[in-house]
Amino acid sequence: MRAFPKSVSLIALALTSTGVLAWNDPAPEYDMARVVSVDPIIEYVDEPVSRDVCWQEPVERYEPRYRHERRSRDDRAGATVLGAIIGGALGNTVGRGDGRRAATIAGAVIGGAIAHDASHRGRYRDVGGRYVRDVEERCETRTEYRSQERVVGYDVAYDYHGRVYRTRTDHHPGDRIRVAVQVSAIP
Repeated sequence: MRAFPKSVSLIALALTSTGVLAWNDPAPEYDMARVVSVDPIIEYVDEPVSRDVCWQEPVERYEPRYRHERRSRDDRAGATVLGAIIGGALGNTVGRGDGRRAATIAGAVIGGAIAHDASHRGRYRDVGGRYVRDVEERCETRTEYRSQERVVGYDVAYDYHGRVYRTRTDHHPGDRIRVAVQVSAIP
């Protein structure tokens, strides 16, 4: 018996295995099928829509009234003298030597002037007000929800060699749809 060289055996084995693999290749072939019907798949979505709403609202508010009261001449003179005394005392604590005398005089003059001006201003006294009716504009943002239709896909029926099949796609396929065809033997 004659033995084959090792290299010839390996080549024969390689050819046999590639032929077998090519024969049992499960890769499908593609063909076109006629579309019979297309039905959209519709989903309803509520979308918020915001808008500002304004209206006129009646309000009632209080308007106070004041009366200016002047002080009497005696009240004003007393305030001026008291301001001069306090200003002089403060000025006396600031200076030293001859500067103390000048600071005392300046404090008395300034304190008297401030008190004199304040006494001329007078006071205001609430003498009763009144309620006034008015209208104010009020606004608020309101959100309403509107239902919107959205097509999320298509139910497709197609005819391939006299048989009707169904599938679902995310786009409209048109008149024809591509199909994968795979043939295998039944053992």
